[in-house]
Amino acid sequence: MKVLVVYYSMYGNVYKMAKLVAEGIGEVAGAKAVVRRVPELVPDSVIESRDDLKAGRDMQHDVPLVTLDDFREADAIAFGTPTRYGNVTAQLKNQIDQLGGLWVEGVFEGKAAGVFTSSNTPHGGQETTALTLMAPLLHLGFVIVGLPYSNQELFTTKGGGTPYGPSHVAGPDSQRDIDADEATLCRSWGRRLAQIGLKLR
Repeated sequence: MKVLVVYYSMYGNVYKMAKLVAEGIGEVAGAKAVVRRVPELVPDSVIESRDDLKAGRDMQHDVPLVTLDDFREADAIAFGTPTRYGNVTAQLKNQIDQLGGLWVEGVFEGKAAGVFTSSNTPHGGQETTALTLMAPLLHLGFVIVGLPYSNQELFTTKGGGTPYGPSHVAGPDSQRDIDADEATLCRSWGRRLAQIGLKLR
């Protein structure tokens, strides 16, 4: 079973989360993670003018861009995005908006999907980002997979972590590392997504 992990990451934090989610998927027998990024919409001139943006771009340059075939072949999908004013980034939403042909075919109906996200601050819109991104996923026909409180790290985390999906608090400069609780929640959710994906399949 292929589980697509498709994401956008400006500074590299969501990219790091994507790798952790993929690790969790890989722990489930019969499941394989396929990690893909979506195209950047920020002009190259802006990225080249900032060292932090160049570093974020360069750390993930080996990750292939997602294709429609990746979406078509996926048995479950994890969508990763930073928060932008409490909502999904334009980059990831732009990719989702191109799935109309597959939606008409019913490609996603009955498949598992969910959301992971990152923000600068604990109250930077993580939960609203997850919830607002779930709306188009429901339109596409996905079965939404959250992160239940049987994961004890949801009680102890000093960073990210929500019942709507794993999250990360990146700090004011977007340079805070993913901590142990956040990493555990990413892996745990990846396992859960793959397990439910297998059952639905």
